[in-house]
Order: sequence, then C-alpha cells, then structure tokens
Amino acid sequence: MMDNVSVINMLTLSGLSGTANYRVTLFVLTLLCYFVIWLVNMTIIVTIIVDKSLHEPMYIFLCNLCINALYGTAGFYPKFLYDLLSATHVISYAGCLLQGYVLHSSACADFSLLALMAYDRYVAICRPLVYHTAMSKQRICIFVFIAWLIPFYLLFMSTITTSALRLCGSHIPKIYCVNWLISNLACSASIATVIVPAFNYTFYTGHVVFIFWSYIYLIKTCQSSKENTSKFMQTCVPHVLSLAVVGGSYHFDLVYMRFGKKELSQNVKNFMAMEFLLIPPIVNPIMYGLKLTQIRQRIFKFICSKSSL
Repeated sequence: MMDNVSVINMLTLSGLSGTANYRVTLFVLTLLCYFVIWLVNMTIIVTIIVDKSLHEPMYIFLCNLCINALYGTAGFYPKFLYDLLSATHVISYAGCLLQGYVLHSSACADFSLLALMAYDRYVAICRPLVYHTAMSKQRICIFVFIAWLIPFYLLFMSTITTSALRLCGSHIPKIYCVNWLISNLACSASIATVIVPAFNYTFYTGHVVFIFWSYIYLIKTCQSSKENTSKFMQTCVPHVLSLAVVGGSYHFDLVYMRFGKKELSQNVKNFMAMEFLLIPPIVNPIMYGLKLTQIRQRIFKFICSKSSL
C-alpha cells in the first residue's frame, strides 16, 4: 500500500458529475460571467492607472483589490471552462496544489487589502492632520508590498506542508482544489496541516476584527460632524459593503465545505462553491465605480468622449 500511495499524481474532480445535459449552456454562462469580471475590474484598474488625479491611497488600494480579483478568478475559471467541455475531469497533483494556492492566497489578499483600506479611512477621517505623512507614497508602496507578500508567504507554507502528505485517495468532491480537501486524502494526519491553517485562519480573523473595530470607531467619530458623516457615506460605505460581500462569501463557503449537508443537490453545491469566485469579483468593482464620485465621473467622461467620435 505504501508503494501505491507514492504514485498518485492525478486527482479527480467530481463536482461536474450529472451536468452533461446542459454543459454547453453552463459553459456559455460561465464564459459570460468571466468576461464581465474582466471587463468591470479592468475598467477600474485602467481608469485608476491612466488618471493621475486618482493616484491616491484609497484608489491605489482599490486598484490592487481589482487586480487580486483577476488573479484569484484566473485560478478557477480557465480550468472550469475546460472541464465543462471535457469528458473527464482530472487535474494533476501539482496543478491541484497550484490551484489551491492561488485561490487561498487571493482570498487572504482580499482581507489584507480591505484592512489597508479601513486603515486609510481611519487616518483620513480621525487623524486628517497627519494623513499625508502617514500615507506617503513610500509608505503606500510598503503597505501594498506587505499586503501581497504575507498571504503569498503564509499560503506557500501551507501548500508546502500539504504537498508533503502521502495520499491514499484521488477523489475531490468539488469543482476545484483546496488544501483542506487534499489533506483529507492523506493516509495519516499531520500536525503541520492542522497548525499552519489554524494560524492562517486566526491571523486573518484578526484582520476582520481590526476592520470591524475601525469602522465602528469611524461611525462614532462621524456622528459629531456633518462633514465627516458625508465623507464616511461617500468613501467608507463601499468598503463596509465590500467587506460584507467578501467576508460573507468566504465564510459561507468555508462553513458549508466543513459542515454542509451532503444530501443537497450537486448543482446547489456547485453554486455554493463558486459564490466567492462570482459575486465579489463582479459586485465590488461595480459598487465602487458607482459610489465613488471621482471614478464614476472619469468612466462616464471616457465613455462620452468615445461615443462622440
């Protein structure tokens, strides 16, 4: 048996079983959704990069949030679209680890960037006199670098510990790979595969607590000033809604994956698995584009200039 477990290099994704009758329809809808994700996120990214007046901390962090959405969805949609048109749904062990790494690191980077956005709003509203010092270009570069580095490093360590496991199975009951499901295939439990994910969950739970605390403090501060209230409604409400969308989607998928009912239909399971790869990447850029006046005006101005040609 020990000789057999060492040669498992292909894993089976069973999430698409039973979808043969409407795979073409599902492929078209998925391709359309992926196109919309690229369109809305690239619109925000290009608008912020091209317009120098938007080279401010809040918009720089938003630009990185949209880049992260494209990074995370790139780890899922191309493979999922291929599987929809394929008779077999398999993935190499290395490819499975890579997909899990991309999806996990993207999720963690979301919370890192949202924490930066919350800190930016806290300094802008509660400590406006030191805002330009606290959020200088040099510090912004450092903040953004750390916001990307930490999730990449933490998930790299998690992936390394997962890759060291000996597998006694090759069946993953989902439409994509995640480290927790790969760990379930291990022949024996490893303390590293428990400690490392537990640390990661705790670390990013701290991010969520910090974000909630900062916005609660902001709400209390803004109640004493109409100017601050207006600033909060204009720039902070999108962040709060974004946190709710991202946090709710990830939490829903995480809880369901571990404690969900197995008797649910496969279609419902697939939608639950895709939710955090579908809703936040579309809703966030649209919400920011409509709510943040400067971005909305730049986009409308660009559209109008093109339509007049």
